[in-house]
Amino acid sequence: MIEQKLHSTKVFFFDKEYISEFVYGGVDGAVTTFAVVAGAAGAGADIRWVLIFGFANLIADGFSMSVGSFFSTKSDIDNYKKHEDIEYWEVEHLREKEIQEIREIYENKGFSGKLLEQVVEVIISNKKVWVDTMMKEELQMTQESKTPIKNALMTFFSFNIVGLIPLLAYLGAWLMDMKESSFLFSLSCVSTGFALLFVGYLRGIATKTNRFICVMQTLLLGGLAAAIAYYVGEVLSRYF
Repeated sequence: MIEQKLHSTKVFFFDKEYISEFVYGGVDGAVTTFAVVAGAAGAGADIRWVLIFGFANLIADGFSMSVGSFFSTKSDIDNYKKHEDIEYWEVEHLREKEIQEIREIYENKGFSGKLLEQVVEVIISNKKVWVDTMMKEELQMTQESKTPIKNALMTFFSFNIVGLIPLLAYLGAWLMDMKESSFLFSLSCVSTGFALLFVGYLRGIATKTNRFICVMQTLLLGGLAAAIAYYVGEVLSRYF
């Protein structure tokens, strides 16, 4: 049972390999949407305008980020494929040169004599293994296992789900036809803080670094962005 947990491919409700996309979209969603809310609060905007600008930012920025994620992943895949095709051509047409490169790679790893020749022989006996070895050892390139569309969908999903949190207090107030909004910004601050804590924790998992530090960094940077937006909104509201 312990072993199953250690090798689990799930964290909470999604695959481990997509944590980085969830964090990437979630942090940006929470920070940018909360910045809009903070700026509107600083300018003294009413609930209606907070929701209009908040949701406009949520949908437009979420879509923009997902498109960026799609093309970034696709570019990595295309770049790998291009260099892989070159390696296949070289293995086919520059065989001796490529064999010597394999030999040098494993010499540098400490292999020598008969063992070195055996290793070289095993690798060059399978063209795919040969090319994969050249891609990894010579070009320092690894094949992207994630698909562009799944990356894009995860980014869009996380941006909108986490980015919606700063708007929930205002959305609830609007649905209940409330006119007073003085306490809503405080509610938004608290809920966004919890969202950033959660995403920061996931960031620690994704980067395999100290989770407490990741949580604090995410919370502080999100708070700084909100503070800047709030005071910019407050200052500009005096002149417009």
